[in-house]
Amino acid sequence: MTETRESIVYVIDDDPSMRRALARLMRTVGLHAEGFTLPEEFLRFQRPDIPGCLVLDVRLPGSSGLEFQRELAQAGIDMPIIFITGHGDIPMSVRAMKAGAFEFLTKPFRDQDLLDAIQLAIAKDRELRRDEGELRALRERLATLTLRERQVMSILVTGQLNKQIGAAIGTSESTVKAHRTQIMRKMQANSLPELVRMADKLQLEET
Repeated sequence: MTETRESIVYVIDDDPSMRRALARLMRTVGLHAEGFTLPEEFLRFQRPDIPGCLVLDVRLPGSSGLEFQRELAQAGIDMPIIFITGHGDIPMSVRAMKAGAFEFLTKPFRDQDLLDAIQLAIAKDRELRRDEGELRALRERLATLTLRERQVMSILVTGQLNKQIGAAIGTSESTVKAHRTQIMRKMQANSLPELVRMADKLQLEET
């Protein structure tokens, strides 16, 4: 099976033999892996904008994988993390999972268990990226609305009629209808239920 760059797995482990073994394992299922000895190397790496996950050893020189997990969260780097460790215990795994880790595997683990976790983590990252892309597009459309159109939209999605909206904001029903037409066009909504779903994703509140 050939490597694919549609996704990537980052491995941070200070054991060169472990990094090589993991890279070989991932190649067997067509995954591309990039290995690093230290977290600093990973942070300096020019990461491609594709789905991926991080396989992170808990025990690292100078700092722990759990500390690096916190650093990534603080830096806004949101990526599924699979912890691997030869010294794992229940409190450590609980801390990692509470902080958002995707999986916690204790060495020696089955190759298939790691591969399964990686595939699920990449699928999760792909889904998150798709959702973020959709939300970005919605925010860009929302930004094209005038203040008045945004005000009308925030009331419209609550289910009120044009006449009620007009009364609430002090304008005529015909003016509300004109705003509504513009809102549907700019937001690229084909129906009111679709506009409601958009507002829900945007967490649009009545202004």
